[in-house]
Amino acid sequence: MNTALENKLKDLPRSPGVYFHKDKTGEIIYVGKAAVLKNRVRQYFQATRDMNVKTRALVAEIHDTDWVETESEIDALFLESEMVKRYMPRFNILLRDDTSQLFVRIDMKSEWPYVCFTRNPADDGADYYGPYYNGYAVKKAFRYLRKVFPYYTKPPKDNQRPDLDVHLGLAPSPLLNSDEYKAILRKLVRYLHGGRKSLARELEKEMKLAARLHDFETAADLRNKLSNLKELQRRIMFGDREFLDISKDKALSDLTELLGLPKIPARIEGYDISHMSGTNVVASQVVFINGVSSRSDYRKYKTKIEHNNDFYNMNETITRRLSEKNIKAWGMPDLMLIDGGKGQLDAALNARETRGIDKLAFIGFAKREEQIVIEHERSNVTLNKAKLEQLEGYATHSDNFTLVNLPHSSHIVKLLQRIRDESHRFAVSYHTVLKRQKQTASSLEEIPGIGPATRRKLIKTFGSLRGVNSASPSDIVLAIGEAKATILAKYLPLS
Repeated sequence: MNTALENKLKDLPRSPGVYFHKDKTGEIIYVGKAAVLKNRVRQYFQATRDMNVKTRALVAEIHDTDWVETESEIDALFLESEMVKRYMPRFNILLRDDTSQLFVRIDMKSEWPYVCFTRNPADDGADYYGPYYNGYAVKKAFRYLRKVFPYYTKPPKDNQRPDLDVHLGLAPSPLLNSDEYKAILRKLVRYLHGGRKSLARELEKEMKLAARLHDFETAADLRNKLSNLKELQRRIMFGDREFLDISKDKALSDLTELLGLPKIPARIEGYDISHMSGTNVVASQVVFINGVSSRSDYRKYKTKIEHNNDFYNMNETITRRLSEKNIKAWGMPDLMLIDGGKGQLDAALNARETRGIDKLAFIGFAKREEQIVIEHERSNVTLNKAKLEQLEGYATHSDNFTLVNLPHSSHIVKLLQRIRDESHRFAVSYHTVLKRQKQTASSLEEIPGIGPATRRKLIKTFGSLRGVNSASPSDIVLAIGEAKATILAKYLPLS
């Protein structure tokens, strides 16, 4: 350990957080989390026979260490996962595999929503929180949360008798109606978004009010919930959003300097188009807040005209995004990232000009060479040549465009790759859903007596043709009525 690092580690705090080990070139080679930063980080530099080969190899390359404090251990867990996805440090082998990521799913649109975990989020209208890489810690947090905010883990059946979860206070009381149950889930969602303190104050206020009204049973129940909430805070805290000081984020600060942006881009939006030979044409809008994905702000578009022209499709998407209605609802980004080269970027800039917006910054990100694409006059960015040289990059000029080439290991490229890949995933996911729905609808169209309204109701209720086939006859009758269910049974192999 060098002298500068030894002196720096003396300032390590005793709070939870995320640490970044760097090599001599400044590249982040490992990202880790800690319940107590001071203890965890110093362990790397203590002589021990128990240190495995991987850790010894890591320690041998550590030249500098930075860290970011978080409010709790679970916040550190989530921040670590996002930073590993962004920077892809070579020593974080175990966290590179996307199949290990876990999402929390809550479908607030159904009558009786339930909470579950999945590794493959779908564009089914439900809300997804994640991804998280330590599934054990997340599930443990939810076990404690369930004591405060009782929820179902699977769809409840009609006239179902209270089970053990109800008696233990882990599932909602049968006396609650759907609206009251959803109010509990909304509080759970608030907790996921960091509203711990306000929820604790509300519970305490409700408890005191119930006591003043001599409703001692309700007051005792609220007291227990408040106690469980405080116990959860002591054991493990949960927050879906990472409270990162973006001025400390290397990728964002480097990007700001390189492009000459007036401020650090707190909100970056990424766009991509997906279709198959001009059919089921869709576009994705992903949002990164402070360099971290914000899934609740994602949006998807289905183009009004279906044809195989990505330039037109991108132009329509950006035109719709920059409508007065959407700007009022979603605000304005600090930077727009277009997945593609000169043509896609030009189409997006034309859409911005059609809307009469001047100051919004746009860049493209071409896949083949991972090049940043800048339009000289209209991108609203100014390439900083000194910063480009410092980052060991170079630029080439073509017509009205500049193509910026950076080392693929740079923080900027890794951030832009993360946004681009997420926009591509989201677009392909939506395209796949539409394609499956169309295939399902086509099969149902062949059945005489089953019209468009009935087909839509079947798809909405059961999700797919497979879902219709596996549904019970009684469920089919409830969905579309006995007469049409009888017709359907003649043509489909219902269970």
